[in-house]
Amino acid sequence: MADTRNADLTFGATDYLVHMAAINTASPTGFADPAAAWQCLGWVTTEGGLFKLEEESKDVEAAGSLEPIRTLMTKSTKSLQVTCLEGLNPLVRSLYDNVPIDSLKPTDGIATYAFPDKPNDLRYAFLFDTMDGEKKIRLYMPNGKVTERGDEQPQTEDVMPVQLTFRFFKGASAAAVTRSIDYGDVDVSGFFPAAP
Repeated sequence: MADTRNADLTFGATDYLVHMAAINTASPTGFADPAAAWQCLGWVTTEGGLFKLEEESKDVEAAGSLEPIRTLMTKSTKSLQVTCLEGLNPLVRSLYDNVPIDSLKPTDGIATYAFPDKPNDLRYAFLFDTMDGEKKIRLYMPNGKVTERGDEQPQTEDVMPVQLTFRFFKGASAAAVTRSIDYGDVDVSGFFPAAP
């Protein structure tokens, strides 16, 4: 068996960008810069994003067998947690406070709005771009919403972080999550031997 180890295939994010657009907005082609429909959530912490896949299953047991005769997949959720550093970014505030973005449009420099008594089901499309030199990873989610929010703590020693956890659902014509990888100039042909 060939040794295909290659240190150039390690990935250390040097930048992390989060963009949002209207629900089911199509993903940019390849790694093109997002069009005007996509808006950036600004600076995030150096931890970048924490992507989670959680799956649950149930074993079906039956008389006459010591092993389950079948396993049913009962749940598969995809989520991503990110901590934004721009605590006054209207997009970030809108997601954290669960209010439409228009609620944050200032009048005479001031925006005033009420938190919803019953949570809004505000959904958007999201892009999460990670770069390591010429290598890139993009996660595209056509239908997502914020389902968890960290504690808000304005402080004197640091900026106020805004922690958001997004959950993703199938889009109108796309999977809940699509990953694109640009290997840069790294040759990965050894992983895909020619068919005999």
